[in-house]
Parts: sequence; C-alpha cells; structure tokens
Amino acid sequence: MWETSEDRLALLELLVHGRLKRRQLQTDAFNVLEELPWTRATGRRDEIGIVEERRHELVSLLERSWPSWSGEWGELTERGLPPTPEGWAKLLDARRADQLPTLPARLNRRTAAALAAAHSKAALTRGRRAALGPAEATHDGTVRLRPPSGLVARSASGAVDLSAVATVLGEVTIAERAFLDGLTLEGEVRAVLLIENLGAWRDLPSHPGILLVHVPGWDTTTVGHLLQRMPGSPALHFGDLDPNGARIYQHLRERRPDLIWFLPDLWAEYAGAHARHTQWPVDVDLSTAPRWARDLAARGLWLEQEVIVLDPRLTEAIESTLQRIDTP
Repeated sequence: MWETSEDRLALLELLVHGRLKRRQLQTDAFNVLEELPWTRATGRRDEIGIVEERRHELVSLLERSWPSWSGEWGELTERGLPPTPEGWAKLLDARRADQLPTLPARLNRRTAAALAAAHSKAALTRGRRAALGPAEATHDGTVRLRPPSGLVARSASGAVDLSAVATVLGEVTIAERAFLDGLTLEGEVRAVLLIENLGAWRDLPSHPGILLVHVPGWDTTTVGHLLQRMPGSPALHFGDLDPNGARIYQHLRERRPDLIWFLPDLWAEYAGAHARHTQWPVDVDLSTAPRWARDLAARGLWLEQEVIVLDPRLTEAIESTLQRIDTP
C-alpha cells in the first residue's frame, strides 16, 4: 500500500486540507483510510476528515511512504496546484515543459507527447500543446492516390505529373507535411472517389477523370487536406455498408459537407450470398442511404465493398452518379 502516487497524494491531501473526497483513482486509499482511527465522517457523502489528535500518525506514515512529500507539497503550492491526482499530473507536465529542448517548427504528435507528456501515446492536452510553443504537432499521415491523367502536384520545390509517377510506381503517396507546406493540385479532375478498404481501392478499375483515394478507416486528417484542395470536384465515398463505414462517411462529411455516399443499387443483389450479421446501433444515421440499404440494416446485416469492385456494372453506376451531379 502507498506505493502509487495516487495513494500517497490521498495522504497528502488529507493532511493539508483536513479532508479527502473519494475518487476513482484513489478508491483503495480512501477505503483504507476510512477504516483507520485517524479519520472521521464529515457528514458529506464520500468524504472523510482527519482527527486532529491523530494528525501526527498521518505525518509519520507520510514520512515513511513518501520521504520527499514536504518538498513536493512545496512545489505544488508554489505553482498553485492542489495535492490531487489532477494537480500532480499538471506538476509533472510543468516539469517536463521546463526541460523541453529547442523544438523544430513541426514535430510528430507522438514525439511531442513523449516530450510534453508521460509517454508518446498520451493525449496532447491544451496545456501540453501550449508548452510546445509555436511548434506544430503533426499526424504525419499519408494519402495514397491513383490519379487520373494530367493531374499535377505543385509546391515551392517544383511540379510533378502525378499520373506519370503512378505509371512508373503504380500509385502516388503524398505526405501530410507536403500539404502543410503549401502543395497544390492542378488539372481536371471530374470527381474524387474515396475508398475505405485497400483491396477495393487497388482493384477497382480506373475511370476517366476520377481520382481514386484510399481512406484507411478513421485516419482522415491527410485526406481532409486533399479535399480542401479540390473544392470544385464532386467527392464520393465508397466504403463497407456497415455501422463503422456509415460513421466514417459521417465523419468525412464534417470536412466535406457535400460528400456523396456511393451506395450503388446493384450492391443489393449481393445480399443473399454475401451479407453478414451485425448489430446496427440506433445512433447510426442512414437518412441519406437508399431504401434497400436501410432495409438491410433493419435486418441486422452488412455488406463488404470488395464483393462488387469487379462487377462490370460498377463503372456504369459511377457514371450514372456523376451524371446526376452534373445535371442541374
């Protein structure tokens, strides 16, 4: 007992404030202290107070379990922080902020978290981001493209024909930092087709003037930069017809409100042989889906997109969707 910072902070808070509230992180410590003769009920729910005549025993326990407690309390007080788990976390953040090295203009968010927080997977809170100063924390995602003929990428370093690159390499990958550095896209793009699954993106036959973009699940930050550079081209999303696919579509619509959910009617023909069971949560928005898709969800079924990517009618379905967009 008293080995974790949360447990020791419970002792410190009880000592300096004379009372302690029950918190989830300190449940074990609270339960132990509640049974000791050093504490008493305060009349408030989930709160105990110190018995002043036994204060010396609490100090003795602190001295044994946390010899540096007085110095730590002094630093918390100096920074205006309470002796709670939240206050302790802010103190550790402040110490890390004081030791930050000179930072570049940009650094990966994992690197930033490793420097400003407890570890690289920790959240970059507002305070931790402020500690980074002007340095920008980036996701450093990439977007994989199968570009149409004539699409050119231009930056301060020059220009490159993306379709020519894809002819040699099979595809084009653009990093988020290229967009952050001002990369633009030039050329006629009839539409942007976002495709959720890698196999479907890779195997879908190319369509004249269509930019095929792989959207790997929720990793949409870099795709958002791409869509911002193509406001004049219609955008369609083609993913699995399942709860997660529907939510990804809604998430992408926050970046591109006019995004079209591509759900070709021919897909319904595959339900008998390929539909699989799932639970559709009631909060999944299917208001823009066709009737057959809503009926499928009502039956607790879903369809993966790969089963239709080689159907020759899919090209016609894409063309029909684009014609409806082009028609006033």
